[in-house]
Amino acid sequence: MIRALTLDLDDTLWAIAPVITRAEAAQHAYLREHCPRTAERYSIEGFRVLRETVARERHDLSHDFTEQRLIALRRALEDSGDDVAHAPHAFDTFFVQRNRVDLYDDVPDALARLAARRPLAALTNGNADLGRVGLGTHFRFSLGAREHGAAKPEPSIFHAACQRLGLPPRAVMHVGDDPWTDIDGAARAGLATCWINRERLPWPEALPRPDVEAHTLAELADHLDGHLDSRACLA
Repeated sequence: MIRALTLDLDDTLWAIAPVITRAEAAQHAYLREHCPRTAERYSIEGFRVLRETVARERHDLSHDFTEQRLIALRRALEDSGDDVAHAPHAFDTFFVQRNRVDLYDDVPDALARLAARRPLAALTNGNADLGRVGLGTHFRFSLGAREHGAAKPEPSIFHAACQRLGLPPRAVMHVGDDPWTDIDGAARAGLATCWINRERLPWPEALPRPDVEAHTLAELADHLDGHLDSRACLA
């Protein structure tokens, strides 16, 4: 029987692309005001390339988007002759907007329904703060890759969440949008899986299918209400 759920956040509860676009614009606005040489040298796209360069160079930080961005900010400021002390302030400006998300329409009601029936835990490779987002009351805890020290699809992060829930992996269902990091990773760790396929994409043929496929979180809530331990596909 499924006794708890772990949920991915970005692109499962909200679309992440518009959030990052707004956050990057806010960061650039801070740099224009306080560090104009950096803003002139690094456009939004230019800084994005720099951050991706840092990510390629620092494989040890593949699980830590926060530190990747801070390193990129310090490098951009130093390259431009601005004070590197601005890096955490520029990041804070980014982070405020990063946590201003627009939930998918089905999420508020569906999340409340799911939380009323089973413990929920957030399991994310990103750095969203559920308290700032306004969803913290629905979740027992949030476990991020940065906190854990490894990202999905590593089995250890799934096992750590199960341990905190006090349940064996077979009693936990992981819910997410990414076939590789969420679904295949969770399945390899021994969890049941639900693929949230909002875009109605074909499933990658190379991977074993998820236990459940739903097009919205509301569909999953309906499914679990009617099939407490079903692993049928909703597609």
